[in-house]
Amino acid sequence: MGEDNQSYKHGRNKKGLGRKAKKENFGFDGDNSNKYVSGGLIDGTMKGRKSWQHHNASEPQTSVVRKQVDPELVKYFSEIANLFESNEVELEERSVLCRSALEETRGKEFELATDYIISHTLQMLLEGCDVDHLCGFLRGCAEVFPAIAMDRSGSHVAESALKSLAMHLQDEQAYSVVEETLTMICKVIVGNPVDLMCNCYGSHVLRSLLCVCKGMPLDSSGFHRPKPSIILAERLNLNAPRSDRNDTPYSHPAFPDLLKSLVSEMLRCSKNDIKMLQTDQYSSLVLQTALKLLVGHDQDLLKIIPTLLGCSKENVGEGNLIEMTVVGDVLELMKETAFSHLMEVILEVAPESLYNEMFTKVFKNSLFNLSTHHCANFVIQALISHARNQDHMVLIWEELGAKFRELFEMGRAGVIAALIAANQRLHTHERKCCQALSAAVCSTNESPRCIVPRILFLESYFSCGGDRSNWNWPNGVKMHVIGSLILQAVFRFQSEHIQPFITSITSMEADHVFETAKDAGGARVIEACLSSNASGKQKHRLVVKLRGHFGELSMHSSGSFTVEKCFTAGSLSLREAIASELSAVQIELSKTKQGFLLRKLDIDGFSARPDQWKLRQSSKQTTYKEFYAAFGSSETNSSKKDTFLADPSKPASNSNNIKTMREEIDHCLGSAAPSMSLSGSKRRSEKEEQRSEKYTKQEMGDDVSKGKKKKSKKKKDQVFSEDAGASSKGAENATKQFLSSDKEVKKQHSKDKPSKSSKKLKA
Repeated sequence: MGEDNQSYKHGRNKKGLGRKAKKENFGFDGDNSNKYVSGGLIDGTMKGRKSWQHHNASEPQTSVVRKQVDPELVKYFSEIANLFESNEVELEERSVLCRSALEETRGKEFELATDYIISHTLQMLLEGCDVDHLCGFLRGCAEVFPAIAMDRSGSHVAESALKSLAMHLQDEQAYSVVEETLTMICKVIVGNPVDLMCNCYGSHVLRSLLCVCKGMPLDSSGFHRPKPSIILAERLNLNAPRSDRNDTPYSHPAFPDLLKSLVSEMLRCSKNDIKMLQTDQYSSLVLQTALKLLVGHDQDLLKIIPTLLGCSKENVGEGNLIEMTVVGDVLELMKETAFSHLMEVILEVAPESLYNEMFTKVFKNSLFNLSTHHCANFVIQALISHARNQDHMVLIWEELGAKFRELFEMGRAGVIAALIAANQRLHTHERKCCQALSAAVCSTNESPRCIVPRILFLESYFSCGGDRSNWNWPNGVKMHVIGSLILQAVFRFQSEHIQPFITSITSMEADHVFETAKDAGGARVIEACLSSNASGKQKHRLVVKLRGHFGELSMHSSGSFTVEKCFTAGSLSLREAIASELSAVQIELSKTKQGFLLRKLDIDGFSARPDQWKLRQSSKQTTYKEFYAAFGSSETNSSKKDTFLADPSKPASNSNNIKTMREEIDHCLGSAAPSMSLSGSKRRSEKEEQRSEKYTKQEMGDDVSKGKKKKSKKKKDQVFSEDAGASSKGAENATKQFLSSDKEVKKQHSKDKPSKSSKKLKA
C-alpha cells in the first residue's frame, strides 16, 4: 500500500528436510497404497535427493525418473500440432483426433506433459477432448500429478486439464465422473502436500484445484491475491469487503465436502512442517486461497486458523483457541513478508469469536510496535479495517490515537488511513480523528491553511527536516497517494468536524488548486470536498479558483470528472462559465474519451440556444432543491439557503436511492426538449409554442384543481434571482414535480411534434 508496499521475499525457508510420506488414512474414500512419494520412483522406491524447496524454479526436478520420449511419438504429436495450426481440421474431426491422440499418451503422461514442445500440443488436446478422455488422462497420471504440477511445462498442462474439467461441469451428467477424478488426485496430493505447496509452479496448480472444488472460475481475482489498490479501496470503505460479497459468480457445480477434506487433510499431514509453511511465499498463497474459499464455514475456520498460527491443541472451546505459548512467535512472524500476507487474510475471514480472541491475546498492547514495522504494519491495517465493533476501536484508539505524527514520520500513513476509515465506518472518534490528523501536520501556532497542502505532499513535508514551518508547496512533485486518500476519507465526515480542512482547501492559491485538479489523487480530493456537506459558499470559493481552466481540465482523464463535479455543485452563473469554456474546446474534446462531458452537460444545447439551456438548468436546480427539501435529510435542509444544490452526501442507507432519483430527474428534465440539443433540428414557430404552452397551463390548472382538498404549500423563495421568472413557471412542490415528470416530458414532446399533440387533444 503506497510507499509501504513490499514485494514478497524470493528466498524460502530451508527447514524440514527429509520429509517422508505419511502412512495414515487421508480421509478420502479409496486405497492409499500407491501414493505419490516425494523423492521416489512411482513404485515407491526412494531416490536420494534434496527436498523440492531446495531447487530453484529453473532447476530440473528429479522426483520421478523421466524417460526419453520415443522419436516416433514426437513425430506423431508434431504432425497433430501442424494440423491444429493449419486450421484445416473440422470440429468433428478435431474431437476424434483429440480422442485418438490422448489414447496414445497412456503410460507416458508424465514424459509428454513435461516435454517443453509436446506439452503445448497436449494442452490443446485436453481443451478439445470429451470429458471421458479428459478424466481418463487425469486418472492415468494421478500418481504423478504432483510431479507434473511442479514442472515448468507440466504445470501448464495441469492447469489446462483443470480448466477443461470446470468447463465440462456445465453438463450435470459429467458431475460424478469429474468428482471421482478429483478425489483420486486429492488423495495423492495429501500424501505429501508440502512440496507441492512450496513450489512456484505446483502452488499455482493447487490453488486452481481448490477453486475447481469450490466451483469458482480459475481466473477469479477475488480468490487469488488481489491488487494492492483493491485491498486499499476496501480498507478505506471505497469497496465492499470481499468476504461480505454474496454475488461471487459460480461458474460450475461445487464439491464442498471435497474442498474441506482436502484443506483439512493437507494441514493435518503438514503439522510437522507448519513453521515452514508460515514463512514460505508460495505456501502462503495456497493457504490464503484456501481461507478465502472457506468463508462462511465458521466451524472449519475455527479449526484451521489456530493450526496456521502454530496451535497444537484440538477440540478446545471458544476463548481457548489461541494458546498463549504461540503468541510471541506469531508476533515475530508478522514481521515476515509471507506470513504478514497470510495474517491479513486470517483477520479478514476469521469468525467474530476468533477475531476477538486474537485481538485480546495477540495484538493488545502491541499495536504501535507492529505499526512501525515495514511488514507488520499491513497486518495492523487489516486488524483495524476488520474491527467488528466500537469496543475494538476504543482499544485501538487508546494505543494509536496519539501517535499520528510518529506514524507519519516513519512512513506508516496506511495505518492512519485505515484508522480514519474504520472510525468513520463504526461512527466513533470522528471528531478526535480530525483533530489528531490536523495536529500531526499543523502546530497550534500555525494557520490551518497549511493542513491540506501538507497532507497532499506527506512525504515531501515529513522528509524536509529542520524547521518544517518553512515548508513550501513543491513544484513538479507527485502528490502522495495515501495522503490524498486520507483527505477523501476526511471529507466524508460531518462538516462540523472538518472545518479546518475546508478552510485549508478553500484558502489555497488558484494555481495550487489547478495543480491539484490535474493530479489524479488531488482531483479526487477536490471532488470529495464538493461532495461533502460543506456550505454552498465554501464550495463556491473552491470552484471559482478553477475558472478559466475548465477547458484544459476536461481534456485530462481525471480532471474531466472534476469538471463534472464542479458543474453539478455550481451555481447557474458558474455552470454557464463552465459550459462556455467547454464549448471553446468542443471539437478537440469530442475526439477523446472525455467527450462524454459534452453530452452530460449538453454543450451542444448551450452552443445552439444559450437562453433555453439556462432555462433548463434553472428548472433542474429548482426541482433538485424542492425534491431534497421534501425527501432529503436534515443535513440537506440546513443547506437549502445556499446558492448551490442541496448536499448530495447522505447516510449510506439512502444515498444510492437519492442518487438514482436525481438521475431520473436529470433524464426527465434533460429530455424535455430534445430538439434543443441537436444543432441541426428545426425550431418551433412562435405560434406552435404559444398553443402548446396554453395547453400545458390548462392541464396544470386541472391537476391543481383536483388536489384542492389539501392545503397548497407556499412557494419557496427563489435562490437564483436572475432566473426567478423562468424558475417559478414550472415549480410545484417536489412530490408533484417528481411524480409528474413523465407527463412533463410528454408535454414537451408535444411541442416538438404538433401532429401527435393534436391527436392527444382530440382524445
